[in-house]
This record gives sequence, structure tokens and C-alpha cells, in this order.
Amino acid sequence: MGLGEIHNIDHTILLCRRMAETRAFYRDVMRFPIETDRENWVSFRVGAALLTLRPRGVWSVCDDGASLPGSAAVQLAFRVPPPAVDACHAELLAKGVPILREPTDLPGWRHRTLFLRDPEDNIIEIYAEY
Repeated sequence: MGLGEIHNIDHTILLCRRMAETRAFYRDVMRFPIETDRENWVSFRVGAALLTLRPRGVWSVCDDGASLPGSAAVQLAFRVPPPAVDACHAELLAKGVPILREPTDLPGWRHRTLFLRDPEDNIIEIYAEY
């Protein structure tokens, strides 16, 4: 038993410079339900997984270090049913969210994808397999 027993990711933590803005994005734009809501720790339920936000900086384990504005730290990919990619695009546009790439078919991957950024400059991909 050991590291070979890791079979899935069930909790992702994003380090935030803009905690309030990022919280509002995942709550109001992405519409993820809040599971835990504290000043310095907000967890959203995304299917079977948790997506948590916490402030970037010094904490009990280490110093997270600085992040460069405009530089992504992570790409989060959220899978939806095929017709939902275009519906998500329309919803994001209606909410004034800037889009990096409009819905696009990627035949080599058998994906239809849509890309945007969150307030921390992380890349968000909404995709469907076909």
C-alpha cells in the first residue's frame, strides 16, 4: 500500500489573490453550490469533488509565494453533456464573462471545448466528449 493507491482527485484548492471576486465567480457565474463558507476558506461542490478557495500567502505549512498577474496557475476542465457547451457559452456571454475561445470542435480529442479565465487568471475549460 502507498502512493500506488491514489486513484482520483476529490479536492482541489485554488490559491487566491482576489478571494471575494473569485468566490463570486464560482458562486454566481459558474453556479456551484457552496458547501463550506468561511472568510478564508470557501468550498464548492462540483459533482463528487470539492473546489476550494483560500487566500494565497503564508500559512502553517509554507509560503505559497507570489503569483504573476495574467499568469495561470492551473487549468480546470469541467465536462458537460454535448449540447451544454453552447448553452454554457451563451450563459457566460449574457453574464459578460470574457471568452478566450468560443465553442470549438477538436476532432483529434473528440471534444467540443470552450475556454475562459476565472478572476485568478486560471484557465477554465468547459468541454463535452463526442
